[in-house]
Amino acid sequence: MHMDPHVAFHPILMHFAARYAGHTYREFASDHRVLVESNLRCLDDFGLDAVGLISDPYRETAAFGAEITFPEEAVPRCRKALVRNMEDVRCLKNPDIRKSERTKDRILAGKALSSQTGPSIPVIGWIEGPLAECCNLAGVNEILLKLYLEPDFLQFLTDKVMITAKEFARSQVEAGCEIIGVGDAICSQISAEDYREFVREKHKELFTYIHSLGARVKLHICGNTTHLLEEITLTGPDIVDLDWMVDMEQGRRFILSGGCEITVSTPPAHLWAMREASLSARRV
Repeated sequence: MHMDPHVAFHPILMHFAARYAGHTYREFASDHRVLVESNLRCLDDFGLDAVGLISDPYRETAAFGAEITFPEEAVPRCRKALVRNMEDVRCLKNPDIRKSERTKDRILAGKALSSQTGPSIPVIGWIEGPLAECCNLAGVNEILLKLYLEPDFLQFLTDKVMITAKEFARSQVEAGCEIIGVGDAICSQISAEDYREFVREKHKELFTYIHSLGARVKLHICGNTTHLLEEITLTGPDIVDLDWMVDMEQGRRFILSGGCEITVSTPPAHLWAMREASLSARRV
């Protein structure tokens, strides 16, 4: 990956990118051609140092069989939980991510972007982290309850989603992605002890696998992760997204971005100002 002396700049752009390029969020999340066009437009106009495939949390969830709806100008939604009990987990089949419509669409986006950006601009693929995907399949409240009431359920479901996460990561690396983003935002809502017991080793296993493919790992947990930083360092990510609640003195080598997605209503001038700031700062 090409490294300039300035601070790298690659914010998370989803709804902002869609609207900036004249598209709806529905089009951005459902058609890889729109996602590619929107990212390339932002790459050219804002001088990004990377582009990404992130769009919404439900690519793998749809592949597992959940019904996803696409509001015109909002994040796609999962209509109902696919998994409610242990029997549902036993019956849950790992999908063929190369054939499932929404995962295939992201893979196609990776191929298209990597063919059009060149070696100096890495493409960041995206998968759901294990705890996040469990929440997508069973519901946030239910998973947080099962941490304490039915840990075997969570362990069994996590094992299943890990299989698909690895396969989806591999397919995106093969499509040309140099970095794989792993979104596990729900982790900011659990204790360090629960992260250590239920998530840490899964993250480490997943990141080790991605590294074995020759790609780097970008871990995204928005929110206040101060209490998890020590544990996260043991999992081996190459990049960790830090939200505004985290003391930046604890991560002084940085890539300029936002704590999470750049919101759709952000004036483009603000993004240009961030680009200018990154160019005037030097890497340390």
